[in-house]
Amino acid sequence: MKITTFCRGTLLLIFLAACSGMFPAPATTSTPVPATTTPTATIVWFPPTNTSSPSPAQTILPTLDQRPGLGELLFGDSFDQPDLWSTSVSSLASASVTRNRLILSLSEQGPVSILSLRSQPVLGDFYAEVVAKLSLCGSQDQFGMIFRAAPGDNYYRFTVSCDGRVRIERIVSGSNTPLLDWLSSGDAPGAAPAEVKLGVWAVGSEMRFFLNDHYQFSVRDPVLHAGTLGFFAYANGAAPITVSFSDLSVYSVAYVSPTPSLTPSRTPTPTP
Repeated sequence: MKITTFCRGTLLLIFLAACSGMFPAPATTSTPVPATTTPTATIVWFPPTNTSSPSPAQTILPTLDQRPGLGELLFGDSFDQPDLWSTSVSSLASASVTRNRLILSLSEQGPVSILSLRSQPVLGDFYAEVVAKLSLCGSQDQFGMIFRAAPGDNYYRFTVSCDGRVRIERIVSGSNTPLLDWLSSGDAPGAAPAEVKLGVWAVGSEMRFFLNDHYQFSVRDPVLHAGTLGFFAYANGAAPITVSFSDLSVYSVAYVSPTPSLTPSRTPTPTP
């Protein structure tokens, strides 16, 4: 009985083992975990730009007219009439009018000067310009324009030195007083040979000075009111100086200089 039961169990195990071989267990397929994807960057075809703030508009100021009231040409002098100018000729100093030029020359050791004045007209308010040409000129020598020249050795003198400086002087009874002392100028010649255009604008007590049409400085002086024009040369060393003047032009000026405002005074309160 026990044997039979044993055999039945054995047979059952053999059968189950055989069946398991006929029906194998299904293979398990692992589902892959999707990888984390990187988001695709969006292409911006027209990126925004920073809008710059507009710059404030610049106001262009008009160029200050340094020769206001300039009028018509009063006269021009091509230096073809020697009788209009004071002249003198010697071996050491000469003032002569020749070949449409007024030529001033000094060959003696300085200090010594020579000038030539035009006999007419008498000018009060005017603007005058002339071309000066230096042939010989040492660093300490000077030349320039004389204006408002009156009898008794009275006149103003716009002076240019041959070392690049300018100044204005007043001569009264032969006594020299600088109204504005030496100033360096990039327009003044630094040596000879050279050429420069001198300009003088005078209205009342106000006077303005120019080199090559460039404003240099201005002064006020009420002493001399009218006179004639002229030119000078001054030798301050042993070297000779020769300067010629040509193409003189004189214009009228219609201008009223503004009157400086008075400083208000305080009226004292009367005491009882």
